[in-house]
Amino acid sequence: MSGKEHLHLSGDDSYIREALSNTSVATLKTIIGKTKILFIDEAQRIANIGLTLKLITDQLKGVQVIATGSSAFELSSQVNEPLTGRKYEFMLYPLSFGEMVNHHGFLTEKKLIEYRLIYGYYPEIVSKQSEGKELLKLLADSYLYKDLLMLEQVKKPILLEKLLKALALQLGGEVSYNELAQTIGANQQTVEKYIDLLQKAFVIFVLPALNRNVRNEIKKGKKIYFYDCGIRNAIINNFKPVSSRTDTGALWENFAIAERMKFLHYHHLDAQQYFWRTTQQQEIDLIEEHEGGLLKAFEFKWGKNENVRFPQTFTENYASSETQVVSPDNIESFLLG
Repeated sequence: MSGKEHLHLSGDDSYIREALSNTSVATLKTIIGKTKILFIDEAQRIANIGLTLKLITDQLKGVQVIATGSSAFELSSQVNEPLTGRKYEFMLYPLSFGEMVNHHGFLTEKKLIEYRLIYGYYPEIVSKQSEGKELLKLLADSYLYKDLLMLEQVKKPILLEKLLKALALQLGGEVSYNELAQTIGANQQTVEKYIDLLQKAFVIFVLPALNRNVRNEIKKGKKIYFYDCGIRNAIINNFKPVSSRTDTGALWENFAIAERMKFLHYHHLDAQQYFWRTTQQQEIDLIEEHEGGLLKAFEFKWGKNENVRFPQTFTENYASSETQVVSPDNIESFLLG
């Protein structure tokens, strides 16, 4: 698709891939012409795309390039070095609770929370709710078990598949890389490498433990969550409704933390996220450290009448912190500001 002001090219097209690989300034001038905005989709499929983008940026003044890709890891690895100091990066999460509230209203989206816990927020799933299960299986198969497993860093695909399932089943619990290694039959270095890869591919994210030298705080704990609940459920092939599940509390925790991450990012709020636990098993689901050192502590409860008390060890040692219990009844205060 082209116009006076913009040109849209796709790396899925073999002709486009050839034209933009190992190219010259003269060729690029011919292709781009008087275009001011150049869109390159699936840019990671184009060989040497980083150098091509560098040529455009340095030699074709007045041309703005927007390069996108379905594999953030591959695209980032190709453009980071050539485009140092020449690029802006934008994080495109799955759709968010806040975006869907803006789309069709708070009450409508709040009614859909149970559906979101099962099927997540990928755009195609949101727009085709009746096909959610089938589409998620296709998405997980394509994204996780084809595109991701084709990367050179994945030497043993079966181990990555086992690791994903182990992480999905341990959702909400503290993870040990050594125990994960024993579970999937690998060494700890492989587990660490694959978890790093899954983070870079925006499948999972790691929540570290808060440690401020308070007595009995754990120092090196980790929890791992999925950016999208639907992908997590597709990995273990469990699409049962909330009322029939044993992992609803963990799903709610994952949903709330992932959505809060989107909220902080989109509102340009600089906050580090942690969980908190002591050796006596006192725990808080989410701690945020905001500018100025302000701590906000959150507990996530799916049930309406669950009685929650924040541990005295925490409230005494972090007396100036703010605390909040987050349930579906008050989700607006947590995710809409």
